[in-house]
Amino acid sequence: MKGLLVSGFTAIGIGTGAMLTLHAEAGLDPLHSVISEYAFQESGWLLPASLTLFAVGSALIAEAMRRTGVNRWIVGLLLAWGASMFLIGAFPTDPPGLPLSLSGGIHRYAAFAAFLMMPVAGLLLVKSRIRYAKAMKVLCALALGALVLVVIPYVVRMFGIPLTNDDIPAGLTQRAVVVTELGVLALAGLSMLRHSLVGRPVVRQA
Repeated sequence: MKGLLVSGFTAIGIGTGAMLTLHAEAGLDPLHSVISEYAFQESGWLLPASLTLFAVGSALIAEAMRRTGVNRWIVGLLLAWGASMFLIGAFPTDPPGLPLSLSGGIHRYAAFAAFLMMPVAGLLLVKSRIRYAKAMKVLCALALGALVLVVIPYVVRMFGIPLTNDDIPAGLTQRAVVVTELGVLALAGLSMLRHSLVGRPVVRQA
């Protein structure tokens, strides 16, 4: 199990490094530019590479949890989050100003699904009273709060109100979701690495 967790953390760490490198080289405004826009930069290939590494890391941590008997809903949510990360990278969004395409639609809804699934998985782990439960609960709350802020502009546009990312800190709120969810994933892995359970055991598979 330890090998799976270490490999998972390695994948997440390399993916984070690739994401930071992309941000440094692209030179876009992180306050207003959403992460998807970085795919159109010269080093844009780093975006799907980073997201794929996040997906691999999540799958490895999920497998470690499965082997210890963690609730299968939690394992399934982590796997689904990883699959969504892969889809986000494999199906790029549309360039600014163009109508929503099939690729852009898959990208958008996979992102929303991922942003929702990780906090749910984290809150289920909190109920299992794992180590770092308090920190995970805070991160989940922050992730869900940031997700609401991400969704609001889309709802506003549905009512025909013109609103661009330059008008709001769209990049900041999206990054808040990503960072907090990676934090939840990291704490989930650490809880297994440190023989996390305190009190009653993790809810077993049915």
